[in-house]
Amino acid sequence: MNWHGLLVSVRDAAEAAEAIAGGADIIDVKEPRNGSLGPADPAAIAAVAEMVGGRRPWTMAAGELGAAPGGPSGAGSEPVINAIGAHLRQVISLLSVTAEPPAAVKIGLAGAAGTDWQRRLLAAYESLPTGSARVAVAYADWRRAAAPSPPEVIAAADGIGCATLLIDTFDKSAGSLFACCQPGLPAAWVAAARAAGLQVIVAGRITLAEIPDAWALRPDVVALRSAVCFNGRAGVVQAGLVRHAVGLGARRSGTVSVPGGLVPSR
Repeated sequence: MNWHGLLVSVRDAAEAAEAIAGGADIIDVKEPRNGSLGPADPAAIAAVAEMVGGRRPWTMAAGELGAAPGGPSGAGSEPVINAIGAHLRQVISLLSVTAEPPAAVKIGLAGAAGTDWQRRLLAAYESLPTGSARVAVAYADWRRAAAPSPPEVIAAADGIGCATLLIDTFDKSAGSLFACCQPGLPAAWVAAARAAGLQVIVAGRITLAEIPDAWALRPDVVALRSAVCFNGRAGVVQAGLVRHAVGLGARRSGTVSVPGGLVPSR
């Protein structure tokens, strides 16, 4: 799919309604208590899909390749892959006949460094429903996450069938994307992804004040949660904060906000 605009991560249908009211272009479902790409309860995911309907594309987090959804980290590869597949199948089974399947699914690579993670990730993504895109996830703090480095993920993305790269942070207690790595690295990763033909989502506890800097990297999508929640990442998404974030992105990136996405201003 073609990704453009602001993505807001929500944990339930009520937060999704707030995100849409504030002008979010993409709704992502995760459970922040379960980690950076923590999978939400299947029933909560299905409820978000029902509420969103066809008004926005929706995506979901499916956990880390080094841990099964809801399970301990460091689990063996086959149990993890099987658990991710079972979680996805349960989500799909709960969707009504009128609900759209997820536009994309994200599986993180924490704990996967030094393993045959490309084969394992490919196997996990084979569980996706028809029409759901695969997202390659590169953690800016990959050493802390014990994940492959961003250049490794970018180089492997095409072979895994990923057309989109998510640049994110694993440790949400360690500051934003711009605080957890050397200056210039996020821009270099975005440029490398562009050269590889990938669309780019930039995330990582980006603050409202950092939204102009995030859009200055020229990604297709900026993804937020903490910045648009009352009381931070573990709080509740608020429409007013989403609206403010949309406005910051439109002014900084030379775009105007329209229903369904951001387009170049004329």
